[in-house]
Amino acid sequence: MVIGVTGSIGSGKTTVARMFGRLGAHVIDADRLYHSLTLPRKSLYKKIVRRFGDSILRGDGTINRKKLGSIVFWQRSKMRLLNKIAHPEIIARINEIVRAKRGGIVIIDAAMLIESGFYKKMDRLIIVKTKSARQINRVIRAKGLARKEILRIIRMQAPLKKKAALADFIIDNSGSKKKTLIQVRGIWKQLGVDHASKRKIGY
Repeated sequence: MVIGVTGSIGSGKTTVARMFGRLGAHVIDADRLYHSLTLPRKSLYKKIVRRFGDSILRGDGTINRKKLGSIVFWQRSKMRLLNKIAHPEIIARINEIVRAKRGGIVIIDAAMLIESGFYKKMDRLIIVKTKSARQINRVIRAKGLARKEILRIIRMQAPLKKKAALADFIIDNSGSKKKTLIQVRGIWKQLGVDHASKRKIGY
């Protein structure tokens, strides 16, 4: 069974995905895949540099994600271009990993799952949400972005209302990790997985 886990930046979707991982699911982190596929000499790296120019590179030749972000998050056309380049390769790599697993629960942790249309290939879709103030504060602490930058990124992503309408499950990550874990365990049980698992993942 392949389950998509998504949510806006700062919602805590990766925290939720890791909780499922500790329960026994295999987690595929789309952002990590993107990192690996955009290393120098990789085909996706070459495509991105060809379209966005050498100005997005650091001195060592790696892509400066902050610089690239400053371009795509302020120009919707540039965001569409980046997605058009990156999504096919990321999705192809995810599909390879899923096929190799052959069974069990696979969690796809991806921010742009809905925007890319890849959510249609999921057996189940989980949306992670949180209160706006908490979401913004998380991103400020984690990435050091200004509030206006964060709001711009949020607006570039599909609105929560649209995501919620497509979801099989919604997890509210506004409270403590313990409260989030209770919701994760509840979904795990509903999925018919060995919910009697004795794995300890308390907080």
